[in-house]
Amino acid sequence: MTDQHSTSRDARSDPPLAVIASGADDGSGAVHGYRLDPASGHLTRVATTPVENPSFLAIGPDGNTLYAVERIDGGTVSAFRFDRTTGDVDLLNRRSSEGAGPCYVSVDGEGRYAYAANYRGGTVAMYPIAEDGRLEAACDVVGHEGGGPDPDRQAAPHPHFVAPGPANRFVYVPDLGTDRIAIYRPDFGRGRLRPADPPATRVHDGAGPRHLAFHPSGRFAYVVDELDSTVTALERDPETGALETIDTVDTLPPGFDGENAASDIHVHPSGRWAYVTNRGHDSVASFAVDDASGSLRPVDHESTRGETPRTFAIDPGGHALLVGNQHGESVVTMAVDPESGALEAVAETAVAKPVCVVMLG
Repeated sequence: MTDQHSTSRDARSDPPLAVIASGADDGSGAVHGYRLDPASGHLTRVATTPVENPSFLAIGPDGNTLYAVERIDGGTVSAFRFDRTTGDVDLLNRRSSEGAGPCYVSVDGEGRYAYAANYRGGTVAMYPIAEDGRLEAACDVVGHEGGGPDPDRQAAPHPHFVAPGPANRFVYVPDLGTDRIAIYRPDFGRGRLRPADPPATRVHDGAGPRHLAFHPSGRFAYVVDELDSTVTALERDPETGALETIDTVDTLPPGFDGENAASDIHVHPSGRWAYVTNRGHDSVASFAVDDASGSLRPVDHESTRGETPRTFAIDPGGHALLVGNQHGESVVTMAVDPESGALEAVAETAVAKPVCVVMLG
């Protein structure tokens, strides 16, 4: 890697801020703030706050609150006051995640509700957000049922992601254990998650759907399937929230025969490309998005220069991608080619056990 490659073609007065969670079972976890240098891709740490064992982060739409799921006390969802200038965070309050093994947290586009997915508990919880950003007690908890063909990973339901779709009308929950994407229509007046009609979309058997990303147009969605290392492209009905499969593509290059677990997925802000992390092959796979059909075409694979890339984030301008190597103890900055969407690793920063990366412009 070299410092000479630029991650941006334009100068910015306010460098993007990366917020990175270090997860640790021994209580030594933290939330870090890093400034990204757009020219070199280097990250400069500006803040570190001890947080016992965060597994995922979400920043509220106002940019002043941060939410985390922590694997402590059976499972916790925490709210923090967030200073986007300094990167500092201060705890506001904690609530039970309403299930074991919380793995994902999200906030709706208006900052009114937060959602948490509990992998081991098989539940999804909904929380009202107070005016000061604090979490109120969960107003609804729904439990999933069923399983899948993999006896080791799919003996029970495992919600792995929860987030509102475009316009906040529906909430989507890929469940690794049941090979389904549950779809809910929130009843904001009563604070309930009501099943949509249809209530779920099934992906292929043994896929293990993990994370979901929406195209900026709202027409398409893409789910990364952890167990068989594929991406399922889906067309979305804006009226019913339903998802219909378009196609399925591999996240691995031809000929790779090692063990792999696909993990995270995001769509570039332009809508032209989608990216997926591979744990095992330890790479980021790039795909070109067909504007008309929503289908994906493989472009390239770029090594993450480390082990177990669990999550990644794309800077709001679409110039750089930051990927955290959970067991490689590093975050690698990749430049995004503005013509092809291909990636090039340009800088590496030592970060202890990075389990989640989010970014602000």
